[in-house]
Amino acid sequence: MQAANVPDRSEALLIVQNLRKVFPLRGGILNRVVRSVHAVNDVSFRVDRGEVVGLVGESGSGKSTVGRTILRLLEPTSGTVDFDGANLNLLSRPEMRRFRKRMQIVFQDPYASLNPREKVRTILSHALSVHGIGDPSERQDRVVALLEQVGLSADYQDRFPHEFSGGQRQRIGIARALAVEPDFIVADEPVSALDVSIQAQVINLLDDLKEQFNLTMLFIAHDLAVVEHICDRVIVMYLGRIMEVAPTRALYSRPNNPYTQALLSAVPKPDPDAPKNRIILKGDIPSPLNPPSGCVFRTRCPMAIADCASVVPALNEIGPGHFSACIRTAP
Repeated sequence: MQAANVPDRSEALLIVQNLRKVFPLRGGILNRVVRSVHAVNDVSFRVDRGEVVGLVGESGSGKSTVGRTILRLLEPTSGTVDFDGANLNLLSRPEMRRFRKRMQIVFQDPYASLNPREKVRTILSHALSVHGIGDPSERQDRVVALLEQVGLSADYQDRFPHEFSGGQRQRIGIARALAVEPDFIVADEPVSALDVSIQAQVINLLDDLKEQFNLTMLFIAHDLAVVEHICDRVIVMYLGRIMEVAPTRALYSRPNNPYTQALLSAVPKPDPDAPKNRIILKGDIPSPLNPPSGCVFRTRCPMAIADCASVVPALNEIGPGHFSACIRTAP
């Protein structure tokens, strides 16, 4: 059954339907499965062509697992990932290789994602050679162009990663993702490891590249303040489930789900005289090994009622393109 927040729209480049990812935990002498971690549980959403969708939630919410499962860096337990009309789950390895060129990732850690033994020239040209793009001379020209596109000098191509700052390394990671001219990019918390001042520079760069190349992007972050100015829509996740989906302006002005309200209350406001209605959530996010029954957020929700322990709230449309999973705010 198609989820309500995934309409059949011809402009959708990516449609994720009822995605689940379970990690088995093995133990004992026979190395049998003793427990399971439900990292992603029944997640459905779409990303339209030219759109940047934010995927936000605390650490442990499953958002990075969603991104990696979409790209089949992790195999889904169930559900479907449809990219430009093709069900990626059904593709063989050779068939999936063709789609790798169209789907790229920018990793979270700019220090671990670049080979320390390779110069920038080799790092960027390797992506081109793997997909058989250009001859050596054309690849060299492409390397220079990529560095300039991400705001780095062409002279940097003969340096090693350790010679760069974190922000510069992440620019190189972005250049590597752009090298094969992909249709879709998963940006997996691309600024979380950077200083606040550098975060703004990298976000502005991605925003500029989005406009320049009409990029379609899934932008993963744990901070709602990070995604506000780059994303067209925002998906809020908690413990493997989607809690709210809305256009960015609607989400920030009229958050419906109690979890979204708590996250937004923690976003710093530039106006020192603005009212500070901080919602403090009790305790930590529960372990995915033993998630709460009913609504997964109920153990920390300030609005929880008795029915929350037994009812798994559906994503109900509460406004145009605005969906929320909460039994107290359901229509």
